[in-house]
Amino acid sequence: MTVLTSPPPLLLSPPYYPTTTSSSSSPYFHLSFHATSRRRPITAVASSSHVCNPTKLDKSALKLAEAVSEDELWAAARLRIRTFNDFSPSVVGVEDYKKYLAEREFEALKERIAGKRTGFGRVTCINASLPLSHVLSISDDLCTTCMFSENGEDRVVVGTLDLNQCIHLPDEITGMKPQGIGGDFARAYLSNVCVAKELHRNGLGYMLIAKSKLVAEDWGISDLYAHVAVDNESAKNLYMKSGFVYESDEPTWKARFLDRPRRMLLWIAIPNNLDL
Repeated sequence: MTVLTSPPPLLLSPPYYPTTTSSSSSPYFHLSFHATSRRRPITAVASSSHVCNPTKLDKSALKLAEAVSEDELWAAARLRIRTFNDFSPSVVGVEDYKKYLAEREFEALKERIAGKRTGFGRVTCINASLPLSHVLSISDDLCTTCMFSENGEDRVVVGTLDLNQCIHLPDEITGMKPQGIGGDFARAYLSNVCVAKELHRNGLGYMLIAKSKLVAEDWGISDLYAHVAVDNESAKNLYMKSGFVYESDEPTWKARFLDRPRRMLLWIAIPNNLDL
């Protein structure tokens, strides 16, 4: 029996730290958790499985919005850990380990949003949430793990992503647009995109990306990017359905050095009527 007695130390350099065995439950995104001293955003890697008989949700009660409270950010962080990893219930101390990972992501997310991370401009966490009453019949664990309160109502985060205004994300391919002056404030990247496994194939990923494009336009962003593993066909199809196109991919040697699937970079122009 495996025993987790204390959280593992953070690595100061690549390769990625294997926090748990990788999950195979996501048809859209299986995301890798960076465990370095910089706590970088999480970006999409491959997942090849599919979900049978997906649960249909009541979209009339769905809310897509930027997180405005720490309670909601905590729920989003817990959804990411729940989605990005496959935890064995037989492992001693697994709940403490989940909490440790969630706290690490929560603190890193707060720092990015507060502008305390070098290299980042504006950062926001965009969530899809449903009233608790709409999720109770779907998954008790999802309700327990990802619930937050808003204006006296209990809601559950069922999808999340980050929108990052920056020139590049750490250890990721750098976008080429816009050229010249403007890259520091008119370029942004999506990261940490995930949807609760119980609610795949309801269009939540597509709706989250659509919402992020509206926020990006409001910020004055002209060029939006997303990283995806080259063999993650589900994620590539989703982004291309959302209007993204191929721009570049990373060298094989870099992916090997970072001990991860090779990435490709997708781009979309954002309509921008704002004065920059």
